[in-house]
Amino acid sequence: MEEKKFDVNSLIGFILIGGILVWMLYMNGPSEEEIQAEKARTEAAAKEKEVEDQQNAETDVTLTEATEDLSAANTQDSLALEQLKNRLGSFAYSGTLPSATDATTVIENDVLSLTVSNKGGYITEARLKNHSTYDSIPVYLIKDGNSSLNLQFTSENRMLNSEDLYFEPSLSKNGENSVLTMRLKTSETAYIEYRYELSPSDYMLGFSIKSQGLENVVNTSQPMYLDWRLKGYRHAKSITYENRYSRLTYEYEDGDHSKLSPTGEDSEIETDVTWMNFRQHFFSSMLLTDTPFKEVTLTSRDLVEDEEIDTVFTKQYGAKMLLEPKGGSLAYDMNMYYGPTDYQIFKDYDRNLDEAMPLGWGIFGTINKYIIIPLFGFLSGFLPAGIAIIVLTILIKLALSPVQYKQYLSQAKMKVLRPELDAIREKYKDNKMKIQQETMKLQNVAGASPLKGCLPALLQIPVFYALFTFFPTAFDLRQKSFLWADDLSSYDTIAELPFHIPFYGDHVSLFPILASIAIFIYMMMTMGQSMQAAQQPGMPNMKFLMYLSPLFMLVFFNNYASGLSLYYLTSNLITIGIMLVIKNFILDEEKIRAKIQENKKKPKKQNRFQRKMAEMMEQAEQQKKAAKK
Repeated sequence: MEEKKFDVNSLIGFILIGGILVWMLYMNGPSEEEIQAEKARTEAAAKEKEVEDQQNAETDVTLTEATEDLSAANTQDSLALEQLKNRLGSFAYSGTLPSATDATTVIENDVLSLTVSNKGGYITEARLKNHSTYDSIPVYLIKDGNSSLNLQFTSENRMLNSEDLYFEPSLSKNGENSVLTMRLKTSETAYIEYRYELSPSDYMLGFSIKSQGLENVVNTSQPMYLDWRLKGYRHAKSITYENRYSRLTYEYEDGDHSKLSPTGEDSEIETDVTWMNFRQHFFSSMLLTDTPFKEVTLTSRDLVEDEEIDTVFTKQYGAKMLLEPKGGSLAYDMNMYYGPTDYQIFKDYDRNLDEAMPLGWGIFGTINKYIIIPLFGFLSGFLPAGIAIIVLTILIKLALSPVQYKQYLSQAKMKVLRPELDAIREKYKDNKMKIQQETMKLQNVAGASPLKGCLPALLQIPVFYALFTFFPTAFDLRQKSFLWADDLSSYDTIAELPFHIPFYGDHVSLFPILASIAIFIYMMMTMGQSMQAAQQPGMPNMKFLMYLSPLFMLVFFNNYASGLSLYYLTSNLITIGIMLVIKNFILDEEKIRAKIQENKKKPKKQNRFQRKMAEMMEQAEQQKKAAKK
């Protein structure tokens, strides 16, 4: 049998033949120009076919074509739904509802208009219908994304945020009330619901959060938070003045009240919080709950750097509330308030909301709440705001006139005694302790003392401070004009400056100038006589004080509410008038001098305090003599 061997020559021949075939195919292939031409013909044919298909679809869509289109659409929807399920789990259902768009629903009454977005289910616009800003723009507390309300929870090992999910809206009526329910669904019977209910003529609306049928969907063993954030819009002419009274206040632990710092950044973690107010001076955004939040992280950041910078926002507020589901379900009944920071409105709700206003602590707040606010409310009910301020000031000064009479009487007695006091100082000029002893003895027998003049002045301080806190927060003064002032809640302007003066501003206000002049005249009348006496060591420089107070008023009150400056102007003019009446028609220095001389003849019994002081001074005198020996 013939043996088969590998033929190398045959292999080489096959390789050469294969190479020749490849070369021939390459040489016979289309050129680049031919390829481009064929491509153009193919595209033209495709366009013709597309036009023909469109025409056929418009005239005669067959059942087969419709079925194919439906099948393709279902395939795309299935893919999208699968992707949504991978990202949101059971809550992917909300992304397939007709509400899964950025549509909004408006709920409103005659004072308030609220816009609620399907995405997130929260209020994206809150407009006060009856109020405008200093430049005549409607007051918006919420607008253009300055606020958010986000429910953060865990579902199927995913951390979800409600602000990214779509709620289904339903608007209805409950009597005269408008009701809007927003449901974040996993099915038709399982959902998280936000419910808003707005009554006629009310800035307070009902707000509740509840869940249904989500016991096996939402992991309640993991923390759930309601995160509310808001940047406060500027509404006033002076942003620094408005910002001074913009502050986060809150109620916690069975009725205690507190607030965050009005400057810089501040935060606090509080327990059992029942309400919080993101106050913007004359307007408030509040959240109140019937079930206290177990823990709330409150934050505030000052956004105002300088009056010269045209800043849009005043403060950045935040409140992150820990929620406590019960039985696997959420159930929180709450309220929201978007409206004026007005004491009477707050008081009518009977929920301690007046504590959200800066009316002063202790006795100062008490005077405001029970005397000044009711009295001014009565007067402004039938008088223009400026006239109401003047009448209020007159009534208060008349009520305090007996105190002022005692103060001036004490000053008159000290004036009568001045020659004798000067003689004591001259006689014992080398012994300060003896001067004090003899001075006290003379004042005691004469029934005159500087302390008696100071006490009446101290009694007036609570009223003056209460008024100082009242006028900047009086909503009734907002945008009320008087004389040249177009808004008594802001500064008045008689001249604009082409530059900015630190602490003073870029304008000139007339009311502070007039008030400064009145204060200067008053201090001249009260301190002029004291300045005639020799300046005693350790005593304040009266001349310096006489110029300091008017200067302080002139500079720092240039940016304050003109209503406050009007009060100080009126108050000091009335005080000057009362002093002139007392001096010229009531008090007689000759009679006072005769009365003092008569008192000197009568034995004067020292009270316990005077005896103690005399004993202490006597002991000090003896120790001084012993030390010299």
